[in-house]
Amino acid sequence: MRVFGIDCGTEFTGYGVVEVDCDARMPKLTQVASGTIRLNKKQKTPLRLSQVYTELTAAMAVHQPDIVAIEEVFFSANAKSALKLGQVRGVAMLAAASLNLDVVEYAPLKIKSSVVGYGLAGKEQVQFMVTRLLELEQAPDSADAADALAVAICHIHTAQTLTAQGAGR
Repeated sequence: MRVFGIDCGTEFTGYGVVEVDCDARMPKLTQVASGTIRLNKKQKTPLRLSQVYTELTAAMAVHQPDIVAIEEVFFSANAKSALKLGQVRGVAMLAAASLNLDVVEYAPLKIKSSVVGYGLAGKEQVQFMVTRLLELEQAPDSADAADALAVAICHIHTAQTLTAQGAGR
């Protein structure tokens, strides 16, 4: 199974591709790719959204995932920020849909619990555990890329659990 994880942001959108051989005796998580889409705050919103769409679509086409996993919007006191984040998430979902890829969503608490074991873990803890779980020589190039890899790992862990329980996806 190959999962394309996305951590949406209005300035930085991280992506990460993680693969696991579910049929292996000891399944091992492997990082296929990761990166960060850096958006120019001076550009108008439609141009930034177009950049997210173009770069995500290209990365998905190159890495051929089986599914796309996205972090759900967390509830924020700032409605304007939540709306802007929702726009980026919508574009990420559109990118996946344009390539006929299914999308699953996970709450930030679920992602952190799955990867770190603690739902209120900090970014540094997530980065550390992603580096350990994927047996990387160094941490991903940004916290956003690490978070996207965490989203992908969360889906793999969830899918493995559901399969073990007989309710597989």
